[in-house]
Amino acid sequence: MIEQVTNDIALNENSQKKYLRLSGLEPLIITPESNFVNVGERTNVAGSRKFLRLIKEEKFDEALTIARHQVIGGAQIIDINMDDGLIDGKESMIRFMNLIAAEPDIARVPIMIDSSKWEIIEAGLQVAQGKCVVNSISLKEGEAEFIRQATLIKMYGAAVIVMAFDEVGQADNYERRIEIAKRSYDVLVEKVKWVNVPMWLVPVNFCD
Repeated sequence: MIEQVTNDIALNENSQKKYLRLSGLEPLIITPESNFVNVGERTNVAGSRKFLRLIKEEKFDEALTIARHQVIGGAQIIDINMDDGLIDGKESMIRFMNLIAAEPDIARVPIMIDSSKWEIIEAGLQVAQGKCVVNSISLKEGEAEFIRQATLIKMYGAAVIVMAFDEVGQADNYERRIEIAKRSYDVLVEKVKWVNVPMWLVPVNFCD
């Protein structure tokens, strides 16, 4: 389960509550009263074999229909992932997001830019409309790189998901999850000055 963590976001100077705000062409405001938020995963090459095939074959117009069906089907956020060894992930991310930007019925919802490669994430951020979500960054490559990436995400005005990894590896127990989550949070708030910007800290779950 994703735990939303905010730094003093609950109250503003007028003591009025602030909520998570994302946007495509239209705003998406998530409050404690909001029901389940539907993230469409069919525009993720790991989540749809059909989508992967269309991207490999450079049939981007057909791939757009998958995104459109996600929105029609109730997706409130579209997750876009181009991480596959047989495609140019950076170029595919830019091309697909530019095509989405020209389709108001799709572009009305926020985008989740999903990649394990920073160059693909930043390519998506450079062409994203509205306030998107980056999925994800972590301390895996060290604090300096974490700060660099978080600073750029802040500059682009996006929200961020932070995974419970550090230089040692995955958080494999409760204590490690808390340790990494707290360290990530502290770095974002104290060193990146991440104030009133949405973040999620995501624990890594293991099955016996």
